[in-house]
Amino acid sequence: MGHDAFAHHALGSAALVIISALHVHPDQTVIELVGTSSVSRATTYRTLKRLADHGLVQHTGETWTLAPRALEGFGIRLPDADNGHTAAPAQGWDRVAEQHGTWGVAARRKALHAAERAAYQEALDRLAEHRSRALVIVRDGRQVLVPMPRPDEIPPPLHAPGGRVLDPATGRPAADWRVATDGRLILITTADQRSYDELAAAHAEARSEWESAA
Repeated sequence: MGHDAFAHHALGSAALVIISALHVHPDQTVIELVGTSSVSRATTYRTLKRLADHGLVQHTGETWTLAPRALEGFGIRLPDADNGHTAAPAQGWDRVAEQHGTWGVAARRKALHAAERAAYQEALDRLAEHRSRALVIVRDGRQVLVPMPRPDEIPPPLHAPGGRVLDPATGRPAADWRVATDGRLILITTADQRSYDELAAAHAEARSEWESAA
């Protein structure tokens, strides 16, 4: 499947499945191939035509089979009894990919994915450089790692009774700010004072708007 001959715009993945099905069970009709390959009837017809154009499959009446050396990507020249057309036989999977213009697709895709992974790792490294470095102190002869405070963490001197936050400029409790149970700063507004029923109604209304827009 990784070969460029079975790329989307070449033989396609269905061709590989049908080739495998004919390899395991030679001499099958289209109806039988639909069952053994789990490929739809229309796709089976199209794929068999594509494989026959490369001389990779042949049929006698309604029975299809692989051409000699088809598993190596080498077809045989077979005349079409209906119109006298002679299909150009395949000369290997590389040649099939070249004929369909898909040669090198897998290599380009692999290079693209490698570049994307490298760019992602570079972005992670840049984010890591901006993280606060921990402070190392020595206590009782051993090193202790003390993480640097986050910007949203409130120093204990600014804690006020009732979970409130003292404004450093005025020394009085800030109106809308509270200290969360983990010691970080949270903003409390009038919208956060709604009851459960009000929140449930707002959620239902938002979901209805989203579904109607979708």
